[in-house]
Amino acid sequence: MARFASLEDIKTIEREMPWPESQPAVTLYEMLTNTKNTHGDLNAISFQLFSGPNDPAETLTWTEYHTRVTQAANLFRSLGVGPTDTVAYILPNCNEAAVTLLGGAVAGIANPVNPLLDAEQIGSILRETNAKVVVSLKAFPKTDVAQKVAEAVALAPNVETVLEVDLLGYLTGVKKLIVPLLRPKNPVSHKAKVLSFNAECARQPGELTFEDVREDRVACYFHTGGTTGMPKVAQHTYSGMIYNGWIGHTLLFTEKDTVICPLPLFHVFACHVILMAMIASGAHVVFPTPQGYRGEGVFDNFWKLVERWQVTFIITVPTAIAAMMQRPVDADISSVKTAFSGSAPLPVELFRRFEKATGVTLIEGYGLTEATCLVSCNPVEGEKKIGSVGATFPHTKVKILTQTADELVECGVDVVGEICIDSPGVLPGRTYTETEKNRDLYYYDTFLRTGDLGRIDGDGYLWITGRAKDLIIRGGHNIDPAEIEEALAGHEAVAFAGAIGQPDAFAGELPCVYVELIDGAEITEDALLAYAKVHIHER
Repeated sequence: MARFASLEDIKTIEREMPWPESQPAVTLYEMLTNTKNTHGDLNAISFQLFSGPNDPAETLTWTEYHTRVTQAANLFRSLGVGPTDTVAYILPNCNEAAVTLLGGAVAGIANPVNPLLDAEQIGSILRETNAKVVVSLKAFPKTDVAQKVAEAVALAPNVETVLEVDLLGYLTGVKKLIVPLLRPKNPVSHKAKVLSFNAECARQPGELTFEDVREDRVACYFHTGGTTGMPKVAQHTYSGMIYNGWIGHTLLFTEKDTVICPLPLFHVFACHVILMAMIASGAHVVFPTPQGYRGEGVFDNFWKLVERWQVTFIITVPTAIAAMMQRPVDADISSVKTAFSGSAPLPVELFRRFEKATGVTLIEGYGLTEATCLVSCNPVEGEKKIGSVGATFPHTKVKILTQTADELVECGVDVVGEICIDSPGVLPGRTYTETEKNRDLYYYDTFLRTGDLGRIDGDGYLWITGRAKDLIIRGGHNIDPAEIEEALAGHEAVAFAGAIGQPDAFAGELPCVYVELIDGAEITEDALLAYAKVHIHER
């Protein structure tokens, strides 16, 4: 690993490891094969269906994971998936999801889809990506994923095959006998053929049956919307995904690390920042429960899981940190070196609570789906500025730009503007599958407009100040929701705060804030308003 303590270290890495000359592989399969050859007997991926620290888990070594990915890729190719065809998966976390991501990207284009979306939204994504094969759950108690996917496939006539993953394989003892009796019905109206994912994979050879062409290409589709209306689908290339893995291996992880990642395998944070870094480094990743942090008992058992797996890195997000801080640290977590938080801005007070309660160094970083994720993070060994998302990674360029009436202006030190990115993860002109959605998405042809507002300080650290579209505009005056949220998060009774603009006939919008209290805390609305008047300086 390279030293990462300052901006000078980043410059040194850029000089000594130029890109793309330092790219460790051309394709994902090549990178995975290299790791299998070097670290084949080491643990690669572990998944446990339940959250208990003594519950059964399935662990794949790098050799076993490589074989499973190869078989899945062979299966997809046998089903007619070529380099430009799509394999979508709508799965909760499980080893099959990690296998499908890589296998789909080796044979064609992998398309992770959020299983929490409704059937109509899933169907629209399957149509947009022209998915030929779908991998999803076989009907299982306490989840409606199989039923939603059956309905979604009926809305996407392009889907030819549905491969079902049966979570029954992760059960043991009495539960394994009872679940088949409780399995819900799943009548289908689509015309796609339905097969067993694991049974069909097992029939495939453990050697790749087709050539892994050593050239860069689009290998993943990730949707960035879908909660309302039509989603945007971002395109990711081999080189962008491998860049994420290279960053993780170069700056953070070695084959001696164990990472706990209760984030979903339909999100770039888990797929690119973590899984690609595991493949590049040979480190071990643990996925607890199908729902990750949402899984039953995960927060109650979290620290015991850290002790069980001797975790060295914790991967988390602000909402999960808020939940953790409502529970005691009830296990030996001395193995942990660092916790990494991303996906959303982390309130300063929550940051301080976490480090005080755990004694673990917390690093905040920044990335986005459109840039194949990684952009920046606070140095692992150097100065960590609380509230900042740190220094940009090697070979990533960030400009803070603002469009005036006359020209495009690059902002000076500490001047807020739009964060724009040029990196190996940015695909200029082709970020989204729909050409129209790429219009006006770039400055200077290659700098992706993120829509995030931010500034760069005198030391070169990046600070996110909000979203351009999230600004609360009261009577023509811009109010940053982050200022309200940070202030209220400082109250001892508040676990988390979220501010929005509420429509107002006179002012246009008025600030409105929702708060989640710490378990057992009590406070009145009047008391919070009084606190806000003192601590929120925006008027």
